[in-house]
Amino acid sequence: MFEVLKKDKRTKARLGLLKTPHGIIKTPSYVFVGTYGRILHLSRNDIKNTKTQVIISNTFHLWDKVESYKNSKSVIRNELTRNFGKLPIMTDSGGFQVLSLAFSDKNKVGKFMTGEAKADKSYKRSKIKITEKGVHFLFNGKKMFLGPELSMKLQEKIGADILFAFDHITSPLDTYKYNQKALRLTNKWAKICLKEHATNQKNRANKQILFGIVQGGLFKDLRIQSAKSIGSMPFDGFGIGGSYTKKQIAKVLKWIIPHLPEEKPRHLLGVGKVEDIFEAIENGVDTFDCVIPTREARHGRLYTKTGYIDIRRGYYSKDKKITETGCGCFTCTKKISRAKIRELIKSKDRILNAQGQRWCLMHNMWFFNNLLEDIRKSIAGGKFKEFKKKTLTKFKS
Repeated sequence: MFEVLKKDKRTKARLGLLKTPHGIIKTPSYVFVGTYGRILHLSRNDIKNTKTQVIISNTFHLWDKVESYKNSKSVIRNELTRNFGKLPIMTDSGGFQVLSLAFSDKNKVGKFMTGEAKADKSYKRSKIKITEKGVHFLFNGKKMFLGPELSMKLQEKIGADILFAFDHITSPLDTYKYNQKALRLTNKWAKICLKEHATNQKNRANKQILFGIVQGGLFKDLRIQSAKSIGSMPFDGFGIGGSYTKKQIAKVLKWIIPHLPEEKPRHLLGVGKVEDIFEAIENGVDTFDCVIPTREARHGRLYTKTGYIDIRRGYYSKDKKITETGCGCFTCTKKISRAKIRELIKSKDRILNAQGQRWCLMHNMWFFNNLLEDIRKSIAGGKFKEFKKKTLTKFKS
């Protein structure tokens, strides 16, 4: 299922092959987010032209589709294939979306915080109810419940290649005591997910892969405890969850990675800025997903080897150059100028704006896939540290 091909001598970076029912993923690899089972404005041929290897979709947002096609397991997977092509697909457990509904707007915390995070006892999940069995919540005025058994059933019916166990995610503001509680539930739910997954796979020709999730917040002893506990369970791979401040990613990974099985793949959930990619890979992460390449593309932020371009700026209005000289993306090889992309993405016409977003999406996705290809080459050639240093001189948070 997973094969480590080479390890970097100076870091924990490694090359690998992750074999799934719908193809082999060369790792390290970027995982692009197709939340609702599609990437808006892109066809499957567009996605193919970006060199994308794998996509992650959102179980919570595909829930309605599963319910509407409850008697046919192949319908949703066929739809995903129409949208993405024959690519491996991951699905998250849905837990992050449920827990994000827990807070009033003033108390919401995203995946990252700037500065230092301090535990806050007043940080309450007032809009959901967490029980031993799962989470009760309101969505669009409707009472709903999601727990480990249902998460596994939904993901199995979606037909993803790689599934994630239902876990209790925490935020940088959660106290040590709260993280202890979350860790206990995560471990309990992990065992339920394994049992449910085993039952669901009995009659499947193509066995789905299940990743367990390591939690523990920003507390070293809890992270190590979680890594040892989840790492000892018979998962096919492991996800590293939770929220962090930017300065804490590498530190948390250094706590966790040594306690996970060396022969199994590791995925970092929701992390994917250029500098974060290098930190993750240097510390032994194989795959990671993030909305950054696609979300920023839709707002006109384009990535190049020399840094960022905000294509919406006025001085690009007469710029006839392509986004990046020497770039092999579909946008640049078609010689779509910066001025043309700016004109389209600034347009108030819905169709023209969508065309502009398409050109931006294809460029950014190619950029990140090409960056990961170069990283894999640097590991193969024993030059990862040098390549990291050279690349990050152009990218600062």
